[in-house]
Amino acid sequence: MTLDPQVVAWRAARATAGAVPLYTQTLAEARAADLAAIRAGGGAVEPVAEVRDSQVPGPAGPLPVRVHRPAGDGPLPTLVWFFGGGWTLGSVDTADGICRRLVNLAGCQTVTVGYRLAPEHPFPAAVQDCHAALRHLATHPDEFRIDAGRLAVGGDSAGGNLAAAVTLLARADGGPRLAAQVLVYPNTDQRPGRRPAGDEDPLLFNRHSVDWYRGHYLADPADASHPLASPLLAEDLSGLPPALVVTAGHDPLRAEGERYAERLGGAGVPTETADYPGMVHGFFAMPGVFDAGRDAQDRVAAFLRAHLGLDPASVGTDRG
Repeated sequence: MTLDPQVVAWRAARATAGAVPLYTQTLAEARAADLAAIRAGGGAVEPVAEVRDSQVPGPAGPLPVRVHRPAGDGPLPTLVWFFGGGWTLGSVDTADGICRRLVNLAGCQTVTVGYRLAPEHPFPAAVQDCHAALRHLATHPDEFRIDAGRLAVGGDSAGGNLAAAVTLLARADGGPRLAAQVLVYPNTDQRPGRRPAGDEDPLLFNRHSVDWYRGHYLADPADASHPLASPLLAEDLSGLPPALVVTAGHDPLRAEGERYAERLGGAGVPTETADYPGMVHGFFAMPGVFDAGRDAQDRVAAFLRAHLGLDPASVGTDRG
């Protein structure tokens, strides 16, 4: 499978700049480099009608959340977004560009959850935080002007893993009822040795990257078989919300994303897939570099409009 020409150019620029893998850096260095790379690749910062930082209760204390809203005063359909970063990197800041674009493209509100990071807070801390935040948002809709009847979850990479895990918990708890789930190149199977050899390029996300993140997140290797760490291992996926699964061709997580989509569909869950053969992991967060990143965000927005009952004709107007 051939790399997209834009990926080839981006990789060459990284080589010229002397880029090194995040997994060779200290945690502080990697966290700073991750934020810088996402800001550099995100393109122009899009205005939205309102951006507000707030907090919601979490199992170990308050959790930061960032709210992005389109124009309008009433309760809005809402996407609860979980950022990527291997459960180790990332914050509400790294998700800012994605959420701004989805607000403008879909016309919904987004709420990004600042869950606790590993290795300081290993599994299941992030899952517990995301689930607690979702439950609070669903049961206190007036606090954030949420239409609780039109609620979706989503995330990229580790965030996609967390979104999938939260749908399992919501089903087990009898709510909240979710209208949709968006899983962008999700990690769905944490078990070692499940990815093909050969993806060794240090300038691209590779299986060493996956191992580094997993090593931080799973303090007990046995947790790799827990369905909330590896949603692909859940015995029953029926009754989950309609799903969109986005994958990239040159991504060690591609196969497990495809398998999860197949299992969802086989369990009767309405499931759409969007594969970008020439792309690499992380492209969704880099619409300023990759045309496919913009296309994938458009695809996610169309999916959200369809499942959150949003009028496409009203999208993109009255931006603040």
